[in-house]
Amino acid sequence: MSDLQVTVVSATAEVWSGEAEMVVARTTEGEIGILAGHEPMLGVLSAGEVRITTKSGEKVTASAEDGFLSVDNNQVTIVAGQAEIQ
Repeated sequence: MSDLQVTVVSATAEVWSGEAEMVVARTTEGEIGILAGHEPMLGVLSAGEVRITTKSGEKVTASAEDGFLSVDNNQVTIVAGQAEIQ
């Protein structure tokens, strides 16, 4: 199974980009975990943490609000009005 390509951007800049094994984010429908092979989806972000586990096992946490999360073909894109690495 291949890895996820993850990009987190805010209204003003790219916050984080890289390969990951898992992404966990809070949407208006609840918290969602995304692994490689996840079905395509589009979700509205709720204010909260986006947790990324990188290929090397490092944990990256970003705060994000006012945006959306898109998953398609092992590409996860998080676009938020405000986002920053914690």
